Amino acid sequence: MAKFLNTTGVSYHLEELIKGTKDRLILISPYLQFTDRIKEHLSNLNIQKRDIRIVYRENKLQLEENNWLESQIGIRTSLCKNLHAKCYINENEAIITSMNLYEFSQQNNNEMGIYISKAQDTDLYNATLEEVQRLLTISEEIRVTVKKVTADTPPKTEKKVVETKPAFTKSSDKQTGFCIRTGVSIPFNVEKPMSYEAFKSWSKYSDPDYAEKFCHFSGEPSNGDTSVSRPILKKNWKKAKETFNL
Repeated sequence: MAKFLNTTGVSYHLEELIKGTKDRLILISPYLQFTDRIKEHLSNLNIQKRDIRIVYRENKLQLEENNWLESQIGIRTSLCKNLHAKCYINENEAIITSMNLYEFSQQNNNEMGIYISKAQDTDLYNATLEEVQRLLTISEEIRVTVKKVTADTPPKTEKKVVETKPAFTKSSDKQTGFCIRTGVSIPFNVEKPMSYEAFKSWSKYSDPDYAEKFCHFSGEPSNGDTSVSRPILKKNWKKAKETFNL
């Protein structure tokens, strides 16, 4: 049956819920400010191509989260007007709580919530999932875009294309490459195959063999077959050498 959670319990079960996702994860919270551990778990799920949806309230996205989400291309985000609910759910469990997905709330506020197991409370879980899906339906899916912003500049969002892929067109400019993490156009340099924002994220761990998403030469999805140490897909290496005299 459903279990009551205090602040510590919500934080613990939320991390376990995210970490244990095998298929689909939906996070609903008006305010977003991820802890480093939550970011790490979400990044890992994203690399594993889990279906991740985040619903938040318009104009309530922190600047740091705006930049981080922009680097996580596979994570889909939606705006829900007048959102006040906080619910976190995957294919097996759910948490309904007063706690925002907000670092300050997890560390300072007095919160409470209810943990629901699909196996033990099927009807309650299904009712929760039905309402979550309703919120997804009435929300507007957007693509978070990044730029240099200040505290006085609200993050810019735009409607999101259904397929989240980089613009895959070979440029006539032979100096053009693609960021292996985000797919954005950058100067071609096998020693620096990431945009500045992506590099800042990567540099926290600096793993040269960490699987990335795009080919530095072509910009096409690499499905994890590229990394800082191998920024170009094997099938494109010969052409890249010819083009850039490598």
